[in-house]
Amino acid sequence: MIKIYTQEEQGKRWLQRYRGCQPVFACVLGFTETGLIPGISAAGATPDDRKYTALADAEFLYNGPSPHPKFPLPPLHAGASPVLISRAVVESLSLPLYIFNAGLLESPAIPTIDLGGQAANCLSTGKALDLAIVKSLLDRGLVWGEKLATLHPSSWLILSECVVGGTTTALAVLTGLGFAAVGKVNSSHPQCNHQQKWAVVQQGLKAAGLLNFADFSSNLAVLPLVAAVGDPMQIVVAGMAIAASRISGVMLAGGTQMLAVYALIQAIVKEFSLPWQQEQIVVGTTRWVAEDPTGDTVGLAQIVGSVPLLSNNFSFANSGYEKLRVYEQGYVKEGVGAGAACIAANLYRGWNHSQLLHAVETLAARLEQNQKITPPNR
Repeated sequence: MIKIYTQEEQGKRWLQRYRGCQPVFACVLGFTETGLIPGISAAGATPDDRKYTALADAEFLYNGPSPHPKFPLPPLHAGASPVLISRAVVESLSLPLYIFNAGLLESPAIPTIDLGGQAANCLSTGKALDLAIVKSLLDRGLVWGEKLATLHPSSWLILSECVVGGTTTALAVLTGLGFAAVGKVNSSHPQCNHQQKWAVVQQGLKAAGLLNFADFSSNLAVLPLVAAVGDPMQIVVAGMAIAASRISGVMLAGGTQMLAVYALIQAIVKEFSLPWQQEQIVVGTTRWVAEDPTGDTVGLAQIVGSVPLLSNNFSFANSGYEKLRVYEQGYVKEGVGAGAACIAANLYRGWNHSQLLHAVETLAARLEQNQKITPPNR
């Protein structure tokens, strides 16, 4: 059920260490105006829809289907939000849930932990975030990583995200850190829009005065890089993972975005001489991301560093819902910790594919009653 793509022995040890242990599910919400660029993301059919994606996903993750959500799940060109997977697992397994606001356009309609961040400007400006905010978010992340690990000493942490446009800010940060990530990142589109992402990233690095550095990694301080072209989630999750790794296991829940976070972690611990436990951290994503033929997630994981990349071989091929079956065609792929949730269902409770599919479809049926999702066509 769980496949290890990189650092196999380290990944096996991690899985063995935490098999049967209940995970804690944390989701860090953020916003970047990068996500409003036409065509940059499919996580919302229009730029206006994408303003509310994180707010809607957070509300659904916390409440599940409800008749009158303040922020309904936005329409997509195809598919259904990956939060259906995450919510199905969190609800069915009664996982402790923490939702953090790292920087949004407005406050969520559910209880969140406000980290005092800000929504990011488009990375193309080269001035995405205030440096003081980035420093503060790192500090808050370090505090909360230690707190969550200490509050749940027999658990491991799933650190997930919801940031529309986040694979593009990930590409920008990876590039700034010296990694040749062009053509390797993923997207919510069936065919990754590499050319568009790279054009935006070049514009942002040039605007920040960074484009001409021959070796980004040796010339650039990490926090100014995030301030120039990053998003608020990245620095928070990096801090949380660093601190939590000293106490418990950490699964960075996502693909491209969490590999960028892992790259940030390595840069941060080096620059600030922070202690961490590298072997405690893995990246967990969906099969749709790990095996995306229009990106190179495995190759990206290999160049970023010694981190196991894991996925659950879960499939929607036999689902009665068209909106779920299109995942097999490359739509949506990942988000809100969906891949890590699939891994957790097997690692914690030994769920097989049928049990996971039943949980997701049961939730989809409840959502259908409230929001008219296309009924199953069995």
